[in-house]
Amino acid sequence: MTYLCRVFTFRPSLLLAVGCAALVAACSSGPNEQQQVEAAEKAVLASHDTLMAQMGQLYDLRQQLQKAPGPDTVLAGRQRRSLLRADAAMMGWMHQYRKPADSVATEAKLRYFAGQQQKIDSVGRLMRQNLDSAKLVLQLATPAANSSAQ
Repeated sequence: MTYLCRVFTFRPSLLLAVGCAALVAACSSGPNEQQQVEAAEKAVLASHDTLMAQMGQLYDLRQQLQKAPGPDTVLAGRQRRSLLRADAAMMGWMHQYRKPADSVATEAKLRYFAGQQQKIDSVGRLMRQNLDSAKLVLQLATPAANSSAQ
C-alpha cells in the first residue's frame, strides 16, 4: 500500500513538470498568430507615422514654390500640384484605413495589413519623389532669381 501511495503522489508532480515544460516550449517556439498580426499592424502604423512627420515639409515646399521667383512659373505650378497630389494620397490612405475587428480571422487580418503596407509604401514613394523634385525646382529657381537681380 505504501508503494501505491508513493506512485500516485509522484504522478501529479510529474504531470505538473511535463505541463510546465510543454508551456515553456509553446511560448518559446516563436511569434504566435496574434503577435504576427500586432507586428504587421505596428509596421503599417510606423510607416504612416514616418510619412506624417514629413507632411509639414510638404506644406512648406508648396508655399515656397508659390512664392518662388524665376522664369519657370509653369514648372513651379506643376510641382505644387504634384505636392498636392502626394498630400491627397496620404489623406486618402488615412480615410480608407480601418483596423480589422477582433472577430476577423487571423489570415484575413494579415492579408489586410500586407495590402495596407503596400498602399502606404506607395504613398511614401510618391511623397519622397515629389519632395525631392520640389527641392530641385526650388534650387533651380534660386540661381535664376539671383542672376536676374544682378
